[in-house]
Amino acid sequence: MDKAALRQALIKQLATLPTKTAEEQQLYQQLFALPQWQKAKSVALTISQAIEVNSQPLIAAAWTAGKNVYVPKVMPQRQLAFLPYTKTTRLIKSKFGLCEPAYQADLVQTKFDLLIVPGLAFTSKGQRLGFGGGYYDRFLAQHPQTTLSLALSPQFYPVADWPVEPFDIRIDQVITVSR
Repeated sequence: MDKAALRQALIKQLATLPTKTAEEQQLYQQLFALPQWQKAKSVALTISQAIEVNSQPLIAAAWTAGKNVYVPKVMPQRQLAFLPYTKTTRLIKSKFGLCEPAYQADLVQTKFDLLIVPGLAFTSKGQRLGFGGGYYDRFLAQHPQTTLSLALSPQFYPVADWPVEPFDIRIDQVITVSR
């Protein structure tokens, strides 16, 4: 299956999941037990959409633990700018329907103790099928760092069912309840 067809099939499947709360709780518990999470002073992650693992509990846990949280803003030429996200940050809905902070050049960060990367599908080898824009691959090619992803059962594949390109950046660790 090509990437575009697989993306559409996965989006449809994820949108119709009856509930993912129990599985998400297991993913959160696994993440919170990791030394990478416990030691991290700065965590970057997206503000999730409905089909993704809910990132709000992760953000709340990070704030409670005194971690600095950063979220991406989509920029021209398919680039990402990560900006601080606090309880008082005002979010703006982008043209893609994503909630993002307003851009402030002096606040942009490129290095984090832990970067939680979103996606539609993942393998145990860290291969990732993103949403199709290449934003995270471009960012990680320019700013290599420790990455991690959380995968619901339908998002986890033993081997890639999609073409893996040389420019596709692998994720260091994929957490799933499937294995």
